[in-house]
Amino acid sequence: MHANAHKMNLIALTLVCLAIVGCAKVDESTLDSSDRLPLRMQVAHLPNAIRIHERVISGGRPDGEAAFEELRSRGVKTIISVDGAQPDLQLAAQYEMRYVHLPHGYNGIPDTRAAELAKAVRDFEGPIYIHCHHGLHRSPAAAAVACVSNGMLDPLDASNLLKFAGTSENYRGLYQSVANARRLDNQLLDALKADFPEIAELPPLAEAMVELERTFDHLKRLSAVDRKSLDDHPDLHPDHEALMLWEHFTEMLRMESVAKKPAAFRLLLEQSESDSRTLERLLRDRMVDTAMGSTEIDATFKRLSANCAACHRVYRDVPLSH
Repeated sequence: MHANAHKMNLIALTLVCLAIVGCAKVDESTLDSSDRLPLRMQVAHLPNAIRIHERVISGGRPDGEAAFEELRSRGVKTIISVDGAQPDLQLAAQYEMRYVHLPHGYNGIPDTRAAELAKAVRDFEGPIYIHCHHGLHRSPAAAAVACVSNGMLDPLDASNLLKFAGTSENYRGLYQSVANARRLDNQLLDALKADFPEIAELPPLAEAMVELERTFDHLKRLSAVDRKSLDDHPDLHPDHEALMLWEHFTEMLRMESVAKKPAAFRLLLEQSESDSRTLERLLRDRMVDTAMGSTEIDATFKRLSANCAACHRVYRDVPLSH
């Protein structure tokens, strides 16, 4: 009886120890193999950061010194941006990191860009942080393609990585690019001529889309805090951001490249311009009349969001033809 009780105590103690180990946080900075990856990182200032390989991290745009400090604490030496916004070269230099700008769209990663990403991940000093704006869609896809192309990730695991990262299946082009990724020969990467700019030149429409997305994101964040200024951006005010959104749509409609787009595309822009003008007026009126309700404001914002989603489905998120 005494022996059985002793045995049961040992079993109970073992189970407690296993539970403690299982619940403990993993320190991703000490990883030395890929058998525990991907891993969602414990960080405060790097949106949706995921360690994909011991030398590759995917996440959202590092914004401000706190974010760059977190990158430095994780040993990051190279940052690769895959969205259209201009990288913060000043902070990167301050924290002794190299910035590389290799943007691609939501509709997929062209073969040439995929090879450039693979070469950059292979050759530049790591760890490497690959980011887009939010770290949910383009950066996990870019990191997956780069890692598969270098033999750092099994192609069979790549699509699951996108799901782990939270990449929307609406971005069919990104999923297709990841599904099509294959190991590239090292001699091909050696021979690849790539400039690896710190800031890439973008077509005017692409640059306008970047600014529009940033302004719309500001409005969404302001809406989430009852349309008051954000603590980390006290310069942002709803009526001004709506005015900027209206201006973005107006300027885009004046572009020669937009004039050559399908009529349905231009109609969506015209509707969005009208709604953003209405939103600006409503928000400005509410600044004067604080008792004014939000029903019409909310309805206008929802129309803008729906228009953007409709445009993205047809003209932005469709797969590239390789």
